[in-house]
Amino acid sequence: MKQIVVPGDKLEGKVDSYVFTDAGNTYSMVLGVFDKGDGVGKLDPLTGKYFPQVDDFVVGVISEIKKGGYVVDINSPYDAFLMSRRIYDEKDIILARVNNVSEVRSVSLTYDKKLFDGEIMEVSPVKVPRVIGKKNSMVDMIKEKTKAEIVVGQNGRIWLKGGDISKAREAIDKIEKEAHTDGLTERINEFLNKVI
Repeated sequence: MKQIVVPGDKLEGKVDSYVFTDAGNTYSMVLGVFDKGDGVGKLDPLTGKYFPQVDDFVVGVISEIKKGGYVVDINSPYDAFLMSRRIYDEKDIILARVNNVSEVRSVSLTYDKKLFDGEIMEVSPVKVPRVIGKKNSMVDMIKEKTKAEIVVGQNGRIWLKGGDISKAREAIDKIEKEAHTDGLTERINEFLNKVI
């Protein structure tokens, strides 16, 4: 059974993330939806900033050109640094992988490539798993129905190009608003199948 919890709410059972323990009890650190489940409970935050993790793929924007590399805005409290042989201009949109996150949250990127043209939209980073879906099922369905190219960054930035971008944006907005609800895939499928 799912329930809305706020920071400090006591949670029953074993929960692995977005929690803290005190005197043997487990408490929520976030505003989120808690599903007790069978065995390990799951806590999904409803809001939150992006905190980089190694191997995350992110959609970034070149914010500054420096000697030896680029400062990249990755939609996080922390900027990232990219050393690259490629030539970029300020405001170029790139896809890159988080290579390292130091103890002081200094972030370095690697495996970069430029995303040409297209548009960027942003969703709450905590909703990205719902936008992607299990084994990419949700984003693949949106791509198939709208014929748009879509790249989803773990940092909550989504790059879209070609096809019916406005329909793709609407579907992603709907996913973000309804991420905490059951039956979402079926509703998004119905929405995408509607002919206007």
